[in-house]
Amino acid sequence: MIKIICVGHLKEKYLKEAETEYLKRLTKYNKVELLELDDKGYNDTSKVIKEEGKEILKHLDDKSFIITLEINGKEFDSISFAKKIEEINISYPNITFIIGGSYGLSSEVIEKANMHMSFSHMTFPHQLFRIMLLEQIYRAYKIINNESYHK
Repeated sequence: MIKIICVGHLKEKYLKEAETEYLKRLTKYNKVELLELDDKGYNDTSKVIKEEGKEILKHLDDKSFIITLEINGKEFDSISFAKKIEEINISYPNITFIIGGSYGLSSEVIEKANMHMSFSHMTFPHQLFRIMLLEQIYRAYKIINNESYHK
């Protein structure tokens, strides 16, 4: 199973439609659970990170390989990402991806991760990034299964 924990909710209709489409496509390969957590609207950055971190930690388990999405994480191309997912699935029945809130992830969440991953050193809107992650997971399963996919 793939679990994606996201801080924040999709608001735009076109992003919700894209999310629904990729979730539907992924059901061919694996069960996917997407968990949206409320972002904390405080002005105190450290309080926000701490509170969001507590919420994220409630949804983690030891049977899952945990991947945090961070600007300073390891970067992959699509083929090496697919190989990594295939490799992880040998030892772990579940993979959990964590997309933090606007201020990032708490040190407790970062410490729980088995891997820290980055798509780029650029910053992306959280809502758009969620779609990018779903697309790359879908692409990875297409690669793993030797199926063609547009470039």
